[in-house]
This record gives sequence, structure tokens and C-alpha cells, in this order.
Amino acid sequence: MSGPAAPDVSQLIKNLIREVPDFPEPGVQFKDMTPLLADARGLRAVTDALAATAAEADLVAGLDARGFLLGAAVATRLGTGVLAVRKGGKLPPPVHSATYQLEYGTATLEIPADGIDITGLNVVIIDDVLATGGTLAAAKRLLEASGATVLGAAVVLELPVLGGRAAVAPMRVSSLHTV
Repeated sequence: MSGPAAPDVSQLIKNLIREVPDFPEPGVQFKDMTPLLADARGLRAVTDALAATAAEADLVAGLDARGFLLGAAVATRLGTGVLAVRKGGKLPPPVHSATYQLEYGTATLEIPADGIDITGLNVVIIDDVLATGGTLAAAKRLLEASGATVLGAAVVLELPVLGGRAAVAPMRVSSLHTV
């Protein structure tokens, strides 16, 4: 896994992300990736940059929900499969699950316990944003408990002020753009 993305990818991301003030609550500056994902050049550049960080992966794990889109695109580029890591309650049993703390409560991530064997596979986690790190940390625990080796994670955006990188250390994380 490599470090930061080339400046042109970062600038393209910056240009194509829409900032929405006070959403979903006052004081939050929501980063809307819809324009980036809808732009052919932007999607291609992000896919290529994320794939470059994951070349040694046997499997890509895309996190619910935008990580599904990005993960599938990266897996296609790499010639691997993609595993959708779902929010709790979205999959039929049996499932492997990992629960983690949120600011107000808990959340759960799940993968199927039947039909997919990830034992011994080298997996890279793909997601849209690294904020507090809770989701990435839980995904890593879940995948490793299911027998995979997590090589690291790659995200489009990183919000360093929220401390996510420290929360997932020593996992390697590549981010394409920092805000």
C-alpha cells in the first residue's frame, strides 16, 4: 500500500465534492461525493488511485454503503472479487459480526458466515471516508476474525481532525484527499 495520492487526483476530488453546511445536523460540513462518483473522469481517477494502493490484494472489502461502489470498481480493476461488509441486520443468518462504539450508542458490521470463505486471503478495505476510525477498526477485526489477513485500507477522504488514523493504528491507511 502506498502513501497519499498524486496531487492531480486530490485536486480533482476537491473540485468534485460538494460541501453541504449543517447536514445532517448544525455545525457539520457534509462532504457529498455524489458529483465525484457521477463524473466519469473523477470515478476513473479515484478507482485507479485506490487500486494502486491495493495491488497485492486477493479480495477487496467494500464498506456499507459508498464503499460498495468504490470497492466493486477497485476489485474490477484488480481482477479480484469484492466482499460487501454490511451494516447489521441487512444479511440473513448466519453472519460473522463486529460491534463498535459510536458517539451515541453502537453499530454492527456483518459478513456472511456461509458461502464465502476468506480464510488466508489478503484483503484491502475500501471506504469513502476515514473520520473517527471506528468503522475501519471494526471491519478489520471482523475480517481477521473470519480468517483473512487485512493488508490495510484505502479511502477517498480523510478528516484528520477526528483522529481516525490514530484510532486504527498500526493498520496502513492510504487516503486520496485530506480535508
